[in-house]
Amino acid sequence: MSALSAPEPVEAVLRRPHSLLEGPRIAPGGELVYSDVIAGGMFSCSPEGVIEELLPRRRGIGGIVPHADGGWVLSGRTVLHLQPDGAQRELLSEPGVPGYNDLFSTPAGELLAGELRYRPMSDEEPRDGRLLALAPDGEVRVLWDGVRWPNGIGLSPNGKTVYVSDYARREVLACPLAGGRARRFAPSPRGSADGLAVDVEGCVWLALGEGGGVARLDPAGELLELIDMPASFVSSISFGGADMRDVLLSTADNTVDPDRGGMVLRARSAVAGAPVSPVTA
Repeated sequence: MSALSAPEPVEAVLRRPHSLLEGPRIAPGGELVYSDVIAGGMFSCSPEGVIEELLPRRRGIGGIVPHADGGWVLSGRTVLHLQPDGAQRELLSEPGVPGYNDLFSTPAGELLAGELRYRPMSDEEPRDGRLLALAPDGEVRVLWDGVRWPNGIGLSPNGKTVYVSDYARREVLACPLAGGRARRFAPSPRGSADGLAVDVEGCVWLALGEGGGVARLDPAGELLELIDMPASFVSSISFGGADMRDVLLSTADNTVDPDRGGMVLRARSAVAGAPVSPVTA
């Protein structure tokens, strides 16, 4: 029996043409937020199905996490805090860094960010990027500098291990939050290693990119389940809702209404996801 119910498209999102969707989250009020990486923009979808563009035109938003002061922290060329009134405050920006991909957070309010050191979609020579931790006081720590194309980020239930996808190498790495050498947690069982999320049992749920599905890996990295999706490219997965058992998945395309492009899928998990803490930086 699958740990995940049959995923259903969020109809309001499906009806609006999109490209590659990313970063889906469920807000406390029940609205969904997500980004369009290629066409640009960050959006919300109310429980009634009303779509609102929260931040127009910004491209490359691969990760979205809540901020303790309200609003959202999101990636792109820089990492910024989009405040509830629409004001923007940069949290991470460095000359020579082409962008930041996925994001996550720790119970202490640290921001975890994957930093790119080359532009993968521009045929640049590959360079290893970095997994960063931004503390509430603004201090930046480098957790690991050997991840080629940092993607999905998650935290083990005990808060000691950070999982990060390396899309370029099709694998998931495990890195001590306190610092130290990363290890290979698991290869992608199919496709690539894109977004990921962790459940309360310590299992890692991995979006398989062009693998068209999601894998659930046990705490030792062994494959428990492969779940197909109605899309050829699955970019991200997250847990949310009151009991943390609502699951959102984003895609770059779909087989339901192919002309519409990427979509957000919603499902229910038999196991709750690990909580997502607000960033305090």
